[in-house]
Amino acid sequence: MSGAVATRLAELGLTLPEVVPPLASYQPAVRSGAYVYTSGQLPMVDGKLPATGKVGAEVTPEQAKELARTCALNALAAVKSVVGDLDRIARVVKVVGFVASAPAFTGQPAVVNGASELLGEVLGEKGVHARSAVGVAVLPLDAPVEVEIQVELIP
Repeated sequence: MSGAVATRLAELGLTLPEVVPPLASYQPAVRSGAYVYTSGQLPMVDGKLPATGKVGAEVTPEQAKELARTCALNALAAVKSVVGDLDRIARVVKVVGFVASAPAFTGQPAVVNGASELLGEVLGEKGVHARSAVGVAVLPLDAPVEVEIQVELIP
């Protein structure tokens, strides 16, 4: 892995993981024209969820923010699997974060900041994006957070 994005990942002490295999009938990422859309990425590390449960109950907001960073790293791996080189990213267009939330929890934006901040750290200005942070009742495998990204490629 070489290039500016790979160098930046190394400077941050991050390693791009292997693409998380699909849990059902879908692809981790698809390209359509100049855009790549990822499926929702769970915070899988070495094939396992490091935490499960609802944010604001079994999982703290701080833990969930770190898990959202992992989701974003997994999303970058999914993009790379389609385009081969993350230096082809012109910009991150949109991030959607889903937070499995305890009934009274309203801090979804702060949790999804974990993903947004990672994309900014890795991609700089290219990582600035539009975003939604949505609280949900439950996510696959009882994951606390799930993140999908859409990126535009350099022509």
